Amino acid sequence: MELPDIGRTITAGGIATNYHEAGAGRAVVLLHGSGPGVTAWQNWQGIIPRLAERYRVIAPDIVGFGFSPKPEDHKPGIKLWLAHLVGILDALGIEDATLVGNSFGGALSLAMMAHHADRVQAMALMGAPAGEFEQTGGLADSYAFEPSLENMGAMMRRFPYDPAIVTDEMVAARFAVAQRSAGLETIRQLQPKPVEGKVATVRGVPLEQLDAITVPTLIMHGREDRIIPLEVAVRAHRHLANSQLHVFGQCGHWVQLEREDEFVAQLEMLLDATEVSR
Repeated sequence: MELPDIGRTITAGGIATNYHEAGAGRAVVLLHGSGPGVTAWQNWQGIIPRLAERYRVIAPDIVGFGFSPKPEDHKPGIKLWLAHLVGILDALGIEDATLVGNSFGGALSLAMMAHHADRVQAMALMGAPAGEFEQTGGLADSYAFEPSLENMGAMMRRFPYDPAIVTDEMVAARFAVAQRSAGLETIRQLQPKPVEGKVATVRGVPLEQLDAITVPTLIMHGREDRIIPLEVAVRAHRHLANSQLHVFGQCGHWVQLEREDEFVAQLEMLLDATEVSR
């Protein structure tokens, strides 16, 4: 069965990369989160056509996730993910872009600022891990995931505020990807192994790195996020000098899915404002 998650293929930094592209103009790169069966398509299928009306939109599967397989001689980690993202920009002829990062994608966006700031025009972050915080049950579930349709449904329903938005079709689609590419090895590089009776500490992008970031940044976060607590976003806002924070009530970890219209409106305001200053 051919999955809609599979788009175009390009070689980026020596890695066969699955990605989706639409539209023309200023480059906007959509970076997915982590979790079993995650792909760019799963995170962004509703957003891509809307942004493509005005922008060149790129949504890649980062190496080790989805359908961008990790070469056997490469170790998953931030160095590989950064090199891959830079390779994608190079392969597509993009000098700089606005990065829109969901969760893991937000952390990758922040890491780009520490190592390749010249490639980033602006950032939008949703549920991005920054600094240290206690591992939530949702993150622990991703680490310990055992593939089954039931487990996939239970995991996915922890992401939004209202679990009813997770349909049987959504669960089946993501489980179909997980059966072919769960990405578990990559996920387990992102966070500590849960230990029974102990609360593990997740270490996101160090806060001192955020202090040096000056590009316009929009932080969007669900008040009821059970994966990355709201306090993480508030703390990041305090350390990002040129940031704005928008908190969505009755919203969990999937801002772009739970509040699609408002998400697009907020993002377009960022893009309009930074277009003037370019």
